Amino acid sequence: MTQRVILTGSALTLDDVVSVARGTVVVEVDPTAAAAVDATRARLERAVQAGDSIYGINTGFGRLASVRVAPEDIQALQRNLIVSHVAGVGAPLPTDIVRAAMVLRANVLLRTTSGVRSLLAARLAEVLNARIHPVVPEQGSVGASGDLAPLAHIAYALLGEGDVFVGDDQMATRPAAWALRDAGIEPIVFQAKEGLAFINGTQVQTAVLALLLHDARNLWYSALAAAAMSLEALMGTPVPFEARIHDARPHPGQQEAARVLRELLEGSEIRESHRADDPRVQDAYSLRCTPQVLGSVLDALDFAERTAAIELNASTDNPLVFGDDVVSGGNFHGQPIAQALDIVTIALTTLAGLSERRLERLVNPELSQGLPAFLARRPGLHSGLMMAQVTAAALVAESRTLSTPASVQSIPTDGNQEDFVPMGMAAAFKARRVLANARRVVSCELIAGAEGLEYRKPLAPGAGVARVYERVRAVVAPAEGDRALSPLIEAIAGVLETEALP
Repeated sequence: MTQRVILTGSALTLDDVVSVARGTVVVEVDPTAAAAVDATRARLERAVQAGDSIYGINTGFGRLASVRVAPEDIQALQRNLIVSHVAGVGAPLPTDIVRAAMVLRANVLLRTTSGVRSLLAARLAEVLNARIHPVVPEQGSVGASGDLAPLAHIAYALLGEGDVFVGDDQMATRPAAWALRDAGIEPIVFQAKEGLAFINGTQVQTAVLALLLHDARNLWYSALAAAAMSLEALMGTPVPFEARIHDARPHPGQQEAARVLRELLEGSEIRESHRADDPRVQDAYSLRCTPQVLGSVLDALDFAERTAAIELNASTDNPLVFGDDVVSGGNFHGQPIAQALDIVTIALTTLAGLSERRLERLVNPELSQGLPAFLARRPGLHSGLMMAQVTAAALVAESRTLSTPASVQSIPTDGNQEDFVPMGMAAAFKARRVLANARRVVSCELIAGAEGLEYRKPLAPGAGVARVYERVRAVVAPAEGDRALSPLIEAIAGVLETEALP
């Protein structure tokens, strides 16, 4: 049976967004929601016909809000707004982000506060189902009156202008007019307020956050898997993961991290082999404090997820329509999303930094509890995984630089009318980069952890760690000598991009 996502303006979930962005689900508009939107639209049109002065409908925009627009120019005003805001630059956003932004925008336009025709949401659904993806440059938005430029590029394609990708091909573009025609889709003609409503919103930065949270949560579990495997390879102790320790400081993320580690390490022969005569009192922080550090990462992801879940079904354009009242406000401001993106960036950098420290212990003969230097088969002749730690260190250093928040970096725009802006897309760009970095750092640790376990045989690790080891070994074989590491790191990163270990 074909999976469907029904848009109502109030019930979209993060899982729905991921399914539309990366799957083949059919997007539909709920008829009841569409009828309510069209009823609101009729009231708004009566106000326009009565000659009321309403921002963005028969006035200019931003600093030009005091300029009245003649009735015969209202339709041209909306088109001019779209065309003038097609100002993005840089590489195109990936298709999954564009699809996520489109379904988010369609959903929000089904809220009666937008005052548009339900046709806009229905047309976006048609374009999504036809797998037509506007070319949306990733740079050029400050996230203040929403993601103006990125959303304008999407709207431009609905006009039958600009270029699009069709299907999953992001190598060759086609004119939007051709793609719409081939799919039997009529270009949109934006009516009063509709161009403004379309681009006034946070849906592109929210799309990045939604997909990022899905991927970051998967990586969080994989990072715990890597930590447990490293602990076994380093013959560490699971005692610091006892539930009573974490119940005494009951941060939810910390408790969950400790629980997962206990499950991964249960039944370890390696642990039993050194329980009685180990002279060490306690392990280093990078092993012992994993629940506290990665727990705080999970708590940060949970905070960001609560923010995103609200934004999925929130009214973020301006002005908003409440019955017969049309009210100007600032719900388009992207500060909540930009701040959440910055927090996720910091959290993922923390995750990567902790992973790199465990990796260092695995390859450093002074710290590795008898493992060969750099996990090389013949240290000296072979360099082993020396460069895996160097690569991880480089990625962590870059991520720390990128962890400087974007959401506090305001530069006023629009003649100082938009005098405090959140730089949400800059935050999104950094967060995506740091996620990719963190994924590769954890990949390096997983490769090293699996190699370290080779030297603990015939002792078996915990059952959960054994599953992680087998998953890594399905992609990367044990080392017999030196080999190119880049393909191995990227291969494991590819696994982590699509699944959570174990």
